[in-house]
Amino acid sequence: MTFTQRLKTDFTTITLTLIPIAIVLNIVVGQIASALGLPLFLDSIGTVLAALLAGPWVGGLTGLLTNLVWGLISSPTAAAFAPVAMTIGLVAGLLARLGLFRHWWQALISGAIIAIALSFVAVPIRIYLFGGVTGSGADFLTAYLLAVGQSLFGSVIVTVITSNLLDKIITALLAWVIVRALSKRFVTRFPRATAVVGE
Repeated sequence: MTFTQRLKTDFTTITLTLIPIAIVLNIVVGQIASALGLPLFLDSIGTVLAALLAGPWVGGLTGLLTNLVWGLISSPTAAAFAPVAMTIGLVAGLLARLGLFRHWWQALISGAIIAIALSFVAVPIRIYLFGGVTGSGADFLTAYLLAVGQSLFGSVIVTVITSNLLDKIITALLAWVIVRALSKRFVTRFPRATAVVGE
């Protein structure tokens, strides 16, 4: 199958309907988590959900558009991290394709892998665009590590992984639960979802 054919297969009418729903889910749940002061972001549930249902390209686009929209409506910082959100969707979709979202415990492992993978994109953005500080609660850990003599790079990478690890594990598990809870009739409209729910 060529790249163009794969895109046509992935971006069907129902998939194009799913993307804005997933974006709204990301923003609404992320804003609620922020307003409640939770130590989690929970702003990529829709991205992972889209990836599980429709594949890595759809997941990646959902993540990218989420942060660009979020950047326009409330937080310019979010737009800078759009490549990170895209990475979350791509990696989640690839892990699902490899069969690593079949069971709940695989979803937990996949969440940890996503957290590590996104750090390769997030760390350079955080360092080179923001000097290691983005105004989030995780900045306290960066400041502490710098104060005890760690390098900026080391401080930021520890901060990014630790602040994302639990969040992405819970996000992956929640997305898995949602997919498994959807009706079989609905899920069969997404061929990629068979990697999660089976044939």
